[in-house]
Amino acid sequence: MVNESEKFDSRHKPASIKRMISYSFGDIVAFYLSGAYIVFIFFFYEVEIGLSIVLVGLALVIYAIWNAVNAPLIGFLTDKPFKWTKKWGMRFPWIMIGVFPALLFYVLIYLPPNIDVKTNPWPIFWYMVITLCLFNTFYTLFTAHFWGSFANQFRSDYERRKASIYDNIIPFMGAFVLTLIPPLFIIYGNKESYALAAIIDVSIMLIFIFISISGVRESEELKEIFIRGYECAEKISLFKTWKILFRLKNFRINIVTLILVGTGLALNSASALYFFKDILGLPYSYAVLTITATFASIIISIPFWSWIAKKIGHAETFTLGILAVSLSYIPYLWITTLEEAILFNFIGGIGFGAFFYMVLTVFAEINDEVALELGKRQDATVSGIRTFFDRFGIIFQAIIIVLVHVNTGYNPDPSATQTPLAIWGIRIHMALIPCILTFIGFFIMFKWFDLKGEKKERIFNELKEKGLK
Repeated sequence: MVNESEKFDSRHKPASIKRMISYSFGDIVAFYLSGAYIVFIFFFYEVEIGLSIVLVGLALVIYAIWNAVNAPLIGFLTDKPFKWTKKWGMRFPWIMIGVFPALLFYVLIYLPPNIDVKTNPWPIFWYMVITLCLFNTFYTLFTAHFWGSFANQFRSDYERRKASIYDNIIPFMGAFVLTLIPPLFIIYGNKESYALAAIIDVSIMLIFIFISISGVRESEELKEIFIRGYECAEKISLFKTWKILFRLKNFRINIVTLILVGTGLALNSASALYFFKDILGLPYSYAVLTITATFASIIISIPFWSWIAKKIGHAETFTLGILAVSLSYIPYLWITTLEEAILFNFIGGIGFGAFFYMVLTVFAEINDEVALELGKRQDATVSGIRTFFDRFGIIFQAIIIVLVHVNTGYNPDPSATQTPLAIWGIRIHMALIPCILTFIGFFIMFKWFDLKGEKKERIFNELKEKGLK
């Protein structure tokens, strides 16, 4: 393993705590938006708007395909020096250009025109498709460069572990605040309440973005590393970049694992409103209690996982977290009371703490291996290509929920009482399928991922020799 004394390397000035904290405020927005629309979109358009579940699923499939295509293109086309790079940086301008329109379209998703979907569903269908696609186009521009910058801003193991502590505790605390807003304002049968919750969330996120500016703006050293690496390296087409990436076993393993884990997480998140309304029979405001239990557990567990990661390694801790996440879904097969939901959300949060604590660090280490293979840093391109496959999780989520609801006879009437079969359908797409998919992801990581130990140290040293670290 690379010695901790690397933090004193005279060729590299370690990132300050102030920069780490500032960066983490931007991650509140990136992290929250990555799943916020998934939580409410199915329920909002199926139950509140009354759009056919088949059309809701089709809209999400179209959106996911669109985003899968544009994500790698956005990363590739913007992952090079421009006229402003020497002055403003390689990633900072794109982060700012992407985030503000993304926040605007996030609100517009929940402001569809007031049209009777029973007589003419197509205007609502296309409104849903267009606003989702525009939201995610700008969100992808924002996150491809924001998450891609992590490997550059924090280059040593020491910095990445330390930054990951702040970049989990602060985003989770911020996301906790943002996540509490919808339950406090959403009312079943009142579609305007969803837009109000989105507007309040976006107002808070704007504050977080301004705080994050000093954390994502690149130093002169980082600008020079990027420009020098790009000018000295062979110019590689997007197609050739894909071929090189898929020669790397660890990149392939990471992609497959994230599709499986992401599908499970998307299914579980999208099931939350159905769970409170149809299984617990409670207003969604009670979700404040389960959300608090989960976030408290995640934050409390982070120092423990930081210690574990230092002892056994980053990839090993990440893999252990995936296993714990898989097991955390099982109790939803039998939970019938709020008290049970609070208890198991708290227990399950421990596993999520390991997963979220290590996910960006493992991404950064894979990006290091890619940079060595390409001969230059192309972290936004890699992030865009990863997003291409991540969107398959949303396609699978949409197909699974549609199939389950159609075959179990789910009644979208806001006042309906569901049949026992429909209740089991909710439990299947909330617990059983996520558990199976995530466990497969754990097995793949455990069995074949090898970016650790001597191999990781060799990559680290070679990158430093080439001036890419």
